[in-house]
Amino acid sequence: TELAAGTAPDVFWIPGTDVADFATRGLIMDLRQMADATGGYSDGDFYPGPMFHLTFNPETGNTGETLWGLPRDVSAFGLYLNLDLLAEAGAPDPRELAANGEWNWDTFLEVAQAVNGLGDDIFGYGQNAWWGPYGYWINAAGGGFFDEAREACALDTPESLAGLEFEQKIYQDFDVAVPYGEDSEPPFLAGKVGMFQNGRWATPGTRASADFNWDVVELPDGPAGPSNWLFWGAYVVNANTEHPEEAWELVQELTTAETQGKVAELGANIPSRVSQDALDAFLTFTPPENNQAFLNGLANNPATEGPLWAGSWPEYDAVMGPAVQSVLTGETSIDDFAATICNEANKAFSQ
Repeated sequence: TELAAGTAPDVFWIPGTDVADFATRGLIMDLRQMADATGGYSDGDFYPGPMFHLTFNPETGNTGETLWGLPRDVSAFGLYLNLDLLAEAGAPDPRELAANGEWNWDTFLEVAQAVNGLGDDIFGYGQNAWWGPYGYWINAAGGGFFDEAREACALDTPESLAGLEFEQKIYQDFDVAVPYGEDSEPPFLAGKVGMFQNGRWATPGTRASADFNWDVVELPDGPAGPSNWLFWGAYVVNANTEHPEEAWELVQELTTAETQGKVAELGANIPSRVSQDALDAFLTFTPPENNQAFLNGLANNPATEGPLWAGSWPEYDAVMGPAVQSVLTGETSIDDFAATICNEANKAFSQ
């Protein structure tokens, strides 16, 4: 709205999924020429997943040719643990299981069932209803939202369906989770959820509101091994700015190691620069004690949040989200989902 009205700021932030839409509509500036003329600048200072999309040229189909912005920060999922509930239930400690290479879907379910047995108002697990959480279950089974080229739906592959089916069982067969569609964060902060799946951005609220002992652990390994998301967003420059050089300087200042370190200390973010000094500093920003869990998530086979250069992410998500919710709430079977999902979702791709 601000862009259409001509009132948008020179520099602003957008999520990684929106980069293609903003770039192809001519709303943000290609910074490549200025970046190439900047001494000391290198694309390689940032995580390669976000930079693939931020340097993608939609006209040639090549990466490394443009620069649509710089990543502000990155994040990954962890499981926020209510250690008091786990102890009361006599459940295994997921952090110890992870350290021993025994943290997988079976042991996850064991912990969730133990905690869930504490009472009718206690839940073993909670997540919120958007693409990130259910995408983990699909990815960890070896599936994914798209084919490798990100040009077609892959939600109906055997691997994707296996992941979704396991998650459906968490809700419908094992019944160990906060009902799907309900916000799981309030009951977690109230001490009613044993394991809450969320990103680093949930840390400030947990620090402020959790009146129980807590920590985090990486997500359990799935049938295809470890999996997670690399979430990110970028500072971009308004294509209509009258001050491009100053805007580029601001983007650089906002993404220096020093600035990122100050922001990361607040708890919600992980530095987007691939810097050992920055990561070492991140580990000291406690609680939680086990900050390494988030870095493990970034290091072990994460799928990178990203736009659809060959289609429309908002249109794809608008088909996928309600269809997945219908499965997880028990309204639609896996077979019925598989029969129609890609026929509908593929309409989001450019024909």
